[in-house]
Amino acid sequence: MRFIALILLVVLIFPAHRAAAACVASDRACVIRDLIKTAEKIEKDHWRDQTYREIAKTLAAEGRYDDAINFIDKVGNPDTKAMTIRGIGMTAAEHGISADDYNTLFQALHSKAADIEHPPSHAIALTYIAMAQAFANDDKGAWKTAGSMDNDALRNKAYGETAEIQAERGKYEQAMQSIKQINSESFKNKAFSITSKIFADDGHYDHALGAAEGITNTYKRARALQYILDQQKPREQPHD
Repeated sequence: MRFIALILLVVLIFPAHRAAAACVASDRACVIRDLIKTAEKIEKDHWRDQTYREIAKTLAAEGRYDDAINFIDKVGNPDTKAMTIRGIGMTAAEHGISADDYNTLFQALHSKAADIEHPPSHAIALTYIAMAQAFANDDKGAWKTAGSMDNDALRNKAYGETAEIQAERGKYEQAMQSIKQINSESFKNKAFSITSKIFADDGHYDHALGAAEGITNTYKRARALQYILDQQKPREQPHD
């Protein structure tokens, strides 16, 4: 009788622990539900927003794009909201989806970006969407998104960020086309410099040289040319 009573006592004392152990790790949907419930109880707004951002990216990785989109509204901070939009778009691009689903998703991301009332954060969100579109090989969509921005500096930045993504994917012509749409010489020089370095790091030396030749600032152009030479043949050999 004492043994039975002890068992009953344990059950009464630890019901919450038993409930928490209801998931198995392989049941990702169950673990995600537990994660969402846990996130809702986070008291600090900043930490809760960051957690919601990561949950949205996880949902996108699971192919649950509608659920991921809905999580954008749960994020209060406009900058974190913009980062959430970026995370969903980049995650979807990495995992690959059908053309129809892709178009639907990015239309939804544009709609959520339009809801951000803080102008700088709204511009950041559009920049992130353009980057995600470039990452997903939708170059025309990326250019359209960047071109829709009213602020010259932010629009130029969006074209530059897009060019970087295209360079990382080895897409020289597209990267150069993005940079050509920048209407500031200083922004354009910076974009040419960065893309030249990206191409050189990846061993695409002709592409790197082509980008470097677009730099009008002689000092920055010289540095870009020197970087290409050093990547091809380091001047200082490693010593044991």
